[in-house]
Amino acid sequence: MGSEVMVDEVPFPPQVTVTKPLSLLGHGITDIEIHFLQIKFTAIGVYLDSEIVSHLQKWKGKTGTELAEDDDFFDSLISAPVDKCLRVVVIKEIKGSQYGVQLESAVRDRLAAADKYEEEEEEALEQLVEFFQSKYFKKDSVITYTFPATSSTAEILFTTGGKEDSKIKVENENVVEMIKKWYLGGTRGVSPSTITNLANTLSVELSK
Repeated sequence: MGSEVMVDEVPFPPQVTVTKPLSLLGHGITDIEIHFLQIKFTAIGVYLDSEIVSHLQKWKGKTGTELAEDDDFFDSLISAPVDKCLRVVVIKEIKGSQYGVQLESAVRDRLAAADKYEEEEEEALEQLVEFFQSKYFKKDSVITYTFPATSSTAEILFTTGGKEDSKIKVENENVVEMIKKWYLGGTRGVSPSTITNLANTLSVELSK
């Protein structure tokens, strides 16, 4: 199993089990810099079925740096029919509504750019915003996104100390795709450190 991986003082297990064990293949943080001060918001762990490597053979021999800059590579990773799981751990407390709005605008912008923003997508996004609205993201709260290989849905689980877990299922395929792109969308992803780390890991895995 190996030991936990520390991402900015947040421990991530080397594996999580969805329908089968998924390995931690990428990690990083989301942050912004204000007046030279780095403010860190979340730590991210990307868990993928090791089968993913067989879907990315076309990029065998590329360096991590090359992969990190190749959005086609990440599009293939996103669309590969394998289980994927994102574990997002809160570093800086915020209101769930703030996170919901960030998620909504990131997904909506991507949908609009791809000309896929219709009423159904708007409804699915509203449900998501509503889901996060009442939450409070204390430090160490965890948002887990699970994307099963066999369907185009996503399940989002929110866990925070002292409260019962709550979950929502996103059934709109376009919204699910753009949530993946928000976190895993190569140069357009929300966390460059995660993308770089994932690219470096996969470059090594592909060279085996």
